[in-house]
Amino acid sequence: MKSQMASLIGSGIALALALTACGAGGNGREGPASSTAESAPVIDIGSLYEPQNLDNVGGGGQGVIEALGGNVYEGLFRLTDDGTIENLLAADYKVSRDGLTYTFYLHEGVRFHSGDPLTGADVEYSLERIIDDGSTSPRKSALSVIKSIETPGTSTVVVKLSSRSISFVYNLSHVWIINDTVKEPATAEDGTGPYRLGTWKRGSSLCLDRFDGYWGAAPKNRQVVFHYFTDASALNNALLTGTVDLVTSEQSPDALAQFTGDPRYKVSEGRSTTKLLLAFNDREPPFDKVLVRKAVSSAIDDGKLLESIWDGHGSLIGSMVPPSDPWYEDLTEVNPYDVELARRQLAEAGYPEGFTFTLDTPNYDPHPTIATFVKSELAKVGITVDINTITADEWYTKVYQRHDFTATLQEHVNDRDIRWYGDPDFYWGYDNPQVATWIKQSEEASTLDGQTALLRKASRQIAEDAASDWLYLNPQIVVSTAGVSGYPVNGLNAQFYVYGIDKR
Repeated sequence: MKSQMASLIGSGIALALALTACGAGGNGREGPASSTAESAPVIDIGSLYEPQNLDNVGGGGQGVIEALGGNVYEGLFRLTDDGTIENLLAADYKVSRDGLTYTFYLHEGVRFHSGDPLTGADVEYSLERIIDDGSTSPRKSALSVIKSIETPGTSTVVVKLSSRSISFVYNLSHVWIINDTVKEPATAEDGTGPYRLGTWKRGSSLCLDRFDGYWGAAPKNRQVVFHYFTDASALNNALLTGTVDLVTSEQSPDALAQFTGDPRYKVSEGRSTTKLLLAFNDREPPFDKVLVRKAVSSAIDDGKLLESIWDGHGSLIGSMVPPSDPWYEDLTEVNPYDVELARRQLAEAGYPEGFTFTLDTPNYDPHPTIATFVKSELAKVGITVDINTITADEWYTKVYQRHDFTATLQEHVNDRDIRWYGDPDFYWGYDNPQVATWIKQSEEASTLDGQTALLRKASRQIAEDAASDWLYLNPQIVVSTAGVSGYPVNGLNAQFYVYGIDKR
C-alpha cells in the first residue's frame, strides 16, 4: 500500500502543475540530474490540436494524445511510428493456451512523476476507468472483453477475458497507466513518461519538461513546448519566423511550396490514418435511410475536394479502413461521384426536391472550407445545407456526448477503428447487426487471416450502407527546420513522440 505522504503528493499534483514554470529541465525533480541537461535543446512545436483537458478517456481529444501520449503517459505496450507493438511498462507477458488469461509482469523501478512506484493496482485502476459503466472512452467497446483483473503481486497483473481477443495487446497500447491516487485525470497529471507537464497557457502553449527520474533512456531535449494555432496560415508563419521548429501535421498544402526545395526546411510525408468524415446521424431522418446517405455520398466530388484541399496529397478510400490496416480494400467505387445517380436515389427515398439539414462544423482548418464545399456540391441535387460552426469543446459535448446533430464533419485519427461501426451507441448511431457480428467474430479469430476476411466483409457492408461519407484520407506531412531531427513522420493515432527530437 502506498504511504499517506505519497497519496498526498499524488492528490496535490494538480496544484504543483499549475505552479510549474515553463523553464529548463532538471531543477527540483526526483531522480538524478543528467549531465547533459543544460546543453540539451528546447524544441518548439506548432500544432492545430490543443487538448480539451488532460484525460484521453474523458474528452481530451486529439490534442491530448498528441502532446501527452507516450511523452507524459505510457502504456504497458507502445505502438511505434511504423505500426509495430513493443513492450513498454510490461517487461514481459504470457497468454494461456485458451487465449483467455493474460499475465503481465511490470518493469521494476518505475516511478510516477509524483514519486509513487508503479504497481499492479495502477494498471488495474487505469483499465477499470475505461471499462466502467460510466466510461465514455472510445476504447471501452474494444476492452469490454475484460472479465476480471487481479494483482497477485505488486508487479504482476492477471487479466481474464470473457472471449478471445486477437487485438488485446494492440488495444492495450492505447491505455495510459495513471497513478491510482489521481481521481481527476482531466485536471491532474501523474504519469511515468519521460516528461512531466509544465505550464499550460490555454489557447496558447503547453510545456513538457524533462523528468530526470525517468526509468528509461533520457530524452534528447530538455523541454518541448507545443504552440497552438486555430489557423493554418498562422501556424506556417510561426515556422517561417522561427517561433516553432516544426509543424506536427501540415494543414495548408498551398503553403508547402514555400518550404519545398528550400534548404532551410525539411518536408516529410508519412502514412496517415486520419479519415475526414462527413458523419451522418444514422438514427435521425433523413439520414436514417440508406438511399439518402448514398445519394449525399455520390453527390459530393471527393476527388475534387481532395485536390482543392491537399493539391495532390492524401488519398480517397471509400470506407473507414486506411491502407495501413491489414484488411484494407479500395472501395471508392461503391458510392461513386455521380450526380444523376444521387438524384435518382433521393427520388426513390422520397426526397425528389431535396431537403434541408444542419451541418455542425468544427471551427479549425480545414473544416470550414470543407463545409462550404459540401454545401455547394449538395445544392446541385436540391439539398440545402445550413452550416453551424462550433468549437472543439462544443463538438464534443453536442455531437459526441449528446448525439444532438444531423450531420457533422470530423477527423478520425486512429488505425483499426472500423470497430466503432459495430457499436450502435457510438455517436453516429449506425446499427447493422450483421456488421456488429462480423466485427465481434473478427476479434475472436485465432489468426490474422481470419480476422482480415471478416473485417473486409464489414468494411464493404458499411460502404454499401454509406454509414458515413469518408471524404478522404489526410496526408501526414511534417515540416521542420533543417537542423531538427528525430521526430515521428507517420503520427499513427495522433501520437507524436517527442523524446527523440534533437536540433543543432
